[in-house]
Amino acid sequence: MNQTRKWLIAGLAVVGLGAAAFFWWQQNQSQSVPPEPPPRPKAIVKPVAPAPVAPPPVPEVAPPPPPPPPPIRHPIEQIQAPAPKPAAQPLPALGASDKVLKDALTDLLTRKTVLTFLNLDDFVRRCVATVDNLAQGHAASRLWPVVPTPERFLVDERADGVFMADANSARYTPFVRFATSINTAKAAALYARLYPLFQQAYEELGYPGKYFNDRLVEVIDQMLLAPELSQPVKLTLTQVQGPIPSSQPWTRYEFDDPALEALPAGQKIMIRMGRDNELLVKAKLKELRERVVNRKSVR
Repeated sequence: MNQTRKWLIAGLAVVGLGAAAFFWWQQNQSQSVPPEPPPRPKAIVKPVAPAPVAPPPVPEVAPPPPPPPPPIRHPIEQIQAPAPKPAAQPLPALGASDKVLKDALTDLLTRKTVLTFLNLDDFVRRCVATVDNLAQGHAASRLWPVVPTPERFLVDERADGVFMADANSARYTPFVRFATSINTAKAAALYARLYPLFQQAYEELGYPGKYFNDRLVEVIDQMLLAPELSQPVKLTLTQVQGPIPSSQPWTRYEFDDPALEALPAGQKIMIRMGRDNELLVKAKLKELRERVVNRKSVR
């Protein structure tokens, strides 16, 4: 028994020493081997946006060219004199042309006639503005190149209304005689010679690129279409509101017929001068038209 106990104790001692040695070895191994580092977090990879693609260049488009000026229908420059003339003096500037116009018109009409019927102050611009206004609703007398007809507008007051008096046409007779006595050929020749001044004034009026002689022919054609009335023309007086009465009520008469009142200013003037005077003026306008559209040579 004793011998067996000794061996048992010796075995346990050996086992204990072995366990202690194994434990010591484990401790040394854990201290000599560095701990494994923790796993690194995975980097978050952001999606890379594709590089912007530049749009293809837009070809430059040239702006459309400005519209060409309207064709000239009645070129005054084509009017030619039948015989060569001495070289004309250069034209003055438009703003300094009154003296030239006065001398030329005096040669054409006589000094007395010019002083009686014409307003020579800025004559070219007055002519151009009046021609243009005759085709519109109103032609202000303050712009006329001629002196307005004297005396007051005459009317007949009847039981059925107010009418334009037959005697009213006599107010226009002196002017009609003056206009119809003008030598149309010489007047057209003077107009053709001075035409650059009229063209400049027309463009200054607000018509760049347009041709004044075309406008003149257009207005003549319009005036030739004025009604030729033989019956009495009824009128109406435009009412003016306010406490102060008009000192010249005869300046406010209008045609009672809306169709007549809607006519352009030139045609209404033709009606006011009376049928006989109207026919005489129309005949003169036809002569002038023949000259400025180059159907006859200027003499």
